Amino acid sequence: MIRALFVAFILCFAAATAAQTPVNAGPYVPSPSSVVSDMLTLAAVGPNDFVIDLGSGDGRIVLTAAKVFGARGFGVEIKDDLVKLSNEAAQKQGVADRVKFMKQDLFKTDVSQATVLTMYLLPNTVNMLSDKLLKELKIGTRIISHDYPLSGWLPERTIEMDLQEKVDISGVTTTIIYLYVVPAMVAGNWNASVPASVAKQAMSIELKQHITRVSGNAKVDGKLVALEGIRLKGDQLRFNLAGRKGIEFTGSVRGNLIEGEVAAAGVKTPWSAKLATGS
Repeated sequence: MIRALFVAFILCFAAATAAQTPVNAGPYVPSPSSVVSDMLTLAAVGPNDFVIDLGSGDGRIVLTAAKVFGARGFGVEIKDDLVKLSNEAAQKQGVADRVKFMKQDLFKTDVSQATVLTMYLLPNTVNMLSDKLLKELKIGTRIISHDYPLSGWLPERTIEMDLQEKVDISGVTTTIIYLYVVPAMVAGNWNASVPASVAKQAMSIELKQHITRVSGNAKVDGKLVALEGIRLKGDQLRFNLAGRKGIEFTGSVRGNLIEGEVAAAGVKTPWSAKLATGS
């Protein structure tokens, strides 16, 4: 009986310890110093930003964001020596009041505070984070991924360059930086109020969405019309009506409401749409 209780205690202790152990997302591979500024510039980092780096290594991305771009933020790393090194560097560089580094499981880290999130992780790890980023990050948050894309996400911009420094890291000179913007959720049926120059009757819009990719159609005066040129960047939506040259819709998504302007025959007029109940 005592032996059984002892074994049970050991198993419970091991399980609890495993649950608290940060997940190792891969070996430490730093972004070349010459790429760090390019990454932060692409994300348009500034003094009002809060930068979170997942797998922060020696802290170079968050430190540069603070010292050069004036931002605040933190880095997450699982190696004790790198966390210690990064925090010491923050003290030496005079930015410890704006940045910090911690040992933590990146999959369990609360990233909701970020306005910019950066990562240089293995491809599988990057894609394992996809749902977490969509769930926790605010609409409009910029995501920078070094070398590996987020599957299913449409990047706002992609920069490719050749760097000799990368040979020691990956065996090739190619470096790719992907910029993504967390999208608003727009899928569903919308009841739209549009000017008479666009439709004589109330217009309905059906939108389908896969992360940053959106497709759809509209019912205009009883006829089904495909939507073309659909672009969703954060909470900014833009589209055209197929076959209706010169008509372009732009709008800001705010939960179950879209408000903006529609350009028709060179004239811009307000329009709005409300998400139908049950969508």
